[in-house]
Amino acid sequence: MRRPTVRTYTASATALAALLLPVPAARADTAQSTAAAATVIEKVPYAMDSSNQAAWWTPVATYKGRGQYTYFAFNEPGSTAATHRPAIARRDPDGVWSLLPLLDRSGAQAEFPDDNGHNQPSVARDGNGRLHVFASMHADAWRYFRTEAPGGDVTDHAAELPDQGQGITYPIVATAPNGDLYLAARVGAGADQRPGKLYRWDNAAARWSVVATFAGALNRSVYPDDLTVDGEGRVHLLYEWAKAPATGFRHQLSYLRFDPATGDFADSTGAALTVPVTPDTSDVIQQLTTGEEWSIDNAYAGPAVQSAKLTLDGSTPKVAYRYRSADSGGNFRVYYAYPSGGDWVSKTVYAGGQTAAALGITWDETDTKRIYYVTTSGTDRVFAATQSADGAWTARSAAPGVSADRLAVRRDSDGHDVLYLPDTVHNSLYYGFR
Repeated sequence: MRRPTVRTYTASATALAALLLPVPAARADTAQSTAAAATVIEKVPYAMDSSNQAAWWTPVATYKGRGQYTYFAFNEPGSTAATHRPAIARRDPDGVWSLLPLLDRSGAQAEFPDDNGHNQPSVARDGNGRLHVFASMHADAWRYFRTEAPGGDVTDHAAELPDQGQGITYPIVATAPNGDLYLAARVGAGADQRPGKLYRWDNAAARWSVVATFAGALNRSVYPDDLTVDGEGRVHLLYEWAKAPATGFRHQLSYLRFDPATGDFADSTGAALTVPVTPDTSDVIQQLTTGEEWSIDNAYAGPAVQSAKLTLDGSTPKVAYRYRSADSGGNFRVYYAYPSGGDWVSKTVYAGGQTAAALGITWDETDTKRIYYVTTSGTDRVFAATQSADGAWTARSAAPGVSADRLAVRRDSDGHDVLYLPDTVHNSLYYGFR
């Protein structure tokens, strides 16, 4: 196997020593430092298309075999400036990268038109080692590719999905402890409503099925943000609501839990919910605030949610999200939310300037919650924020020397954060490990 040249970045001794020093209080809610966290950064040795940018996607999968394997789904440049070719970059435990193209029915590499914020891939690995990729759908019929066995070609299997002919958008996917997969997506392209549906890949039977339409309402569209599966196999979902048919600004960030053992859906307290939930029956994390309106105007400047991510402390959901309030000066601030006393509590993580539609959150034994976010300016733009015992948040650069402007994060089974860091200006993708 060819070993591509890999460029590695590590934090300097001086920068690492700086982590031991107190950070002076900042005017914003989070003290920020460009001192590098203990992160190793590698440049993925394949060209990345500038369209490889989204907030909702799940483009990272990891697997523990003889060591940790990492799978990055991403868009390669297409045959023209307006197209891209989805692929998987695989990193093996020895640091060797290999490229797995997605092949269409003719055997050629699949190619699709660019559509920033929509036509980006999500990936997962099932219990039999098969890779599954959902790519390049904005109200399109299924574009689904998978391997037949570990190490095989990634080929078109779109005909295996339920809901053939429906318009699919925002596919997010996660692996359950038993090797099954769960997929959430917005389904349909109606002008009056666009609901969210949950699907399951039965790993033993190698078959997809519909679990349920989990959210939907007249004059509303559902925007899936994230999903994860806990150790007991329960599926945790995060999603937003918008006025139908579509808009860049959403509202009422919500949470939902599904238990495959019983077939029941519940809120964060465990109270049963009937699906599809509506904005009125959802377990809402971020309620509407003063001046917030349901609008499909993409120039809307009022309060709104835009992007959110989910992790678990055991089976308890912990959420990072971006919200623009009436008093934020037009900036999307970063918040941390968790259930408490039958409701959700939100804390401000970062309010020092504008952020990009890109977030990550993991749960660490030492730091507890780690919240990753991206600023829209600065040399170092990707930061990881942690909270001290007194409640103060401190953020340090998570990608020293790399001008990444998007991100995704996946925690591997050894307890390390794996960072997916696109630099869309320079058509480069970086791998981070901490």
